[in-house]
Amino acid sequence: MPASAAVAAEAMAKGGATRFSGTTVETTRRDLTKGPIIIPLQATPSTAIGPASGGVILQAPDAAAFVLASASPRRADLVRQIGLVPDHTEPAEIDETQRRGERPRLYAARMALGKARAVAVRRPGCWVLAADTVVACGIRILPKAETEAEARRCLALLSGRRHRVIGGVVLLAPDGAVRAREIETRVAFKRLDAAETAVYLASGEWRGKAGGYAIQGLAAAYVSFVNGSYSNVVGLPLAETYGLLAGAGFRHAAG
Repeated sequence: MPASAAVAAEAMAKGGATRFSGTTVETTRRDLTKGPIIIPLQATPSTAIGPASGGVILQAPDAAAFVLASASPRRADLVRQIGLVPDHTEPAEIDETQRRGERPRLYAARMALGKARAVAVRRPGCWVLAADTVVACGIRILPKAETEAEARRCLALLSGRRHRVIGGVVLLAPDGAVRAREIETRVAFKRLDAAETAVYLASGEWRGKAGGYAIQGLAAAYVSFVNGSYSNVVGLPLAETYGLLAGAGFRHAAG
């Protein structure tokens, strides 16, 4: 779900209008006695989208192939949104065990670098982009929920409070040079009642998601506050990723 649709869903759920202030999304109450709120929503296909609007593509500074080190369809969609079409998409398949005492930001950075290097070994001489998304309550890293019990525990921790979504991004050049960024987005959930929790668990969209939710899906109705990069919460901070690519010489051009 694109940011506009996610925010619209939130506004509809709260009976409010929506406005943007910098990178913070806010909602205000609306008097429903004055008539219904009509908010047009544009559906996003679940399959990978093409290059950026108008056929604009993001070109590498050389002829080396570009590899996205991820099995996530969300990240594949996001890089295509800024005009970058990978030559290859390949999961890193590394050990993602958190080290004892490792803080969320350091963990996200280590995972992104580890993924990039693992894929670069299999794809020498290529550009490799890797990312990792971490959902944290305080210094506690929430799991990528694989069972309903894990998802329920995540939702209980997120309900009625703010949490952080930390994204680590690494661009590895063909010569091995590393460019890296970490970014943090703050997100708040409304207090979930038992029925809302049950509905979300029944949806199944929590499966495999960091923190047990997907902001681009049904969970958008429960998000009351976002401060920072929305795309970071989906799976890849686009402005920061583009900054890494532009710094390495990637440029937009007509396709």
